Amino acid sequence: MHNLSALPILYSLRNCPYAMRARLAIAASGQKVRLREVVLSQKPAQMLRASPKGTVPVLVLENKQVLEQSLEIMQWSFEQSDSSNYLLRCNAKALSVANTEQHKSNAINNSQQTDMHSLVALFDTEFKTCLEQYRSAKRYHDTQLVLHRNSCQVYLQMLEDRLSCNLYLCANTASVADLAIMPFIRQMARVERQWYLQSPYPKVRSWLDGFLQSPMFSKVMTQYPLWLEGNDDSVFGGI
Repeated sequence: MHNLSALPILYSLRNCPYAMRARLAIAASGQKVRLREVVLSQKPAQMLRASPKGTVPVLVLENKQVLEQSLEIMQWSFEQSDSSNYLLRCNAKALSVANTEQHKSNAINNSQQTDMHSLVALFDTEFKTCLEQYRSAKRYHDTQLVLHRNSCQVYLQMLEDRLSCNLYLCANTASVADLAIMPFIRQMARVERQWYLQSPYPKVRSWLDGFLQSPMFSKVMTQYPLWLEGNDDSVFGGI
């Protein structure tokens, strides 16, 4: 049993894709945190003292170190425990083989890690901009809706091509890239639902559905009561 007061504190917002991927990593790595679900119109003073940027997610560790970026929180989570190798590191089997094969395995994993980080960076910058324009065009009935959708499709095709080669985005097992990118593809799938369901990206749909229908995602999307100063924390995560 964890001492509740010794657990890290996670400030989160249920439908924020950045907070979502932080919770996904915490759940996938079996970590346990004190979850404080907030609304950004009523930012708790404790959160602002820890992180004046005023956005989620924010993770306050037991040593008072503050992680303010979702990717930092994902990295921290899997550094604590990564039995499914979401970081795409060399596994124990690779370390036990002959030197030549070990070097070969190291090169493969280094290449996969580089690819994983590059893909996340691409989607966090270029795709995120296209997605925001697409969502805004739909919301405000912009006549450029199709143009913005087409811009997003460049990145969907990129994922479709990857999923034609591997079961997941960077390998045949899920990685940080899958957890980091999935919440944003989920957002896109909701902009024009009928178009998405008929779009020429069946492997992307299957990949996304696999996550959305998983017990882990149900756990991550559980609705917790809004946290206000003085209230008890909710416990999130754990195996």
